[in-house]
Amino acid sequence: MLDRQGLVERRGRVRSRAQGTPLSLGESPNELWCTDYKGEFLLGNRQYCYPLTVTDHASRYLFTCEALSSTREDYAFTVFERLFKERGLPANIRSDNGVPFAAAHALFHLSKLAVWWLRLGMGIERIKPGHPQQNGGHERLHLTLKKEATKPAAANFLQQQARFDKFIDIFNNERPHEALDMKCPAEVYQPSQRIYTGLPDIDYPFHDKTIVVTRCGRICLGKIKINFSTVFAGQAVGIKEVHDDIWLVSFMEYDLGYFDLETRVLEPLENPFGPKVLPMS
Repeated sequence: MLDRQGLVERRGRVRSRAQGTPLSLGESPNELWCTDYKGEFLLGNRQYCYPLTVTDHASRYLFTCEALSSTREDYAFTVFERLFKERGLPANIRSDNGVPFAAAHALFHLSKLAVWWLRLGMGIERIKPGHPQQNGGHERLHLTLKKEATKPAAANFLQQQARFDKFIDIFNNERPHEALDMKCPAEVYQPSQRIYTGLPDIDYPFHDKTIVVTRCGRICLGKIKINFSTVFAGQAVGIKEVHDDIWLVSFMEYDLGYFDLETRVLEPLENPFGPKVLPMS
């Protein structure tokens, strides 16, 4: 039915391959934060450490380097929530396409972490697979971090975190950068004016219905169930009938796709997510 109405263009299994998104320049503090995991390594106690790092692109300021025991999404949530409470919110976050920043088989490769960032009003930036140079400054940081704080590795997580904390202090306050006119990151970085206050409410005044996605990732319209995406579980989406039995699904200001009551299959639109412009202060 959607094909007959000309509302979708069949593109095959477009969800199966990450493409990357447009990338912002990140020229001002908090316009763009970058995040990644430095490659895992063994501690002295034979446990693997997965350092999660977050930087400000413009100032090179290293917000955190967390010695984590895995790349589990709930661990990342805890780190980012603490960081947002301390530093405020960026306009955009750039990452690669790996867990927990993205989900290979989810709608638009979104993860629950990425959906949470969207709820907080951030733009999502993803580098192209196989192009780490698109997050080049962050990659160079990892090389320095590896050399100065992980070789040799500490005996346990507590001692390794102490090394990371010392590295952060030196990196931000004592190490000038040529790209910053030989200033240190702490001299350039400015706190974000966007204060973290938790998740804002969502409403859809121009849609016909507001529906909360079920735990199993479905949109239920009466007795009709449409498979949507588990990464949106618990999130409110807006749906609007745009033609007889053809419905548009939106999340916040983003139009995601259409479904019809005949096939009950969501046909996604082009990826609507990408960088946002930082408001003028």
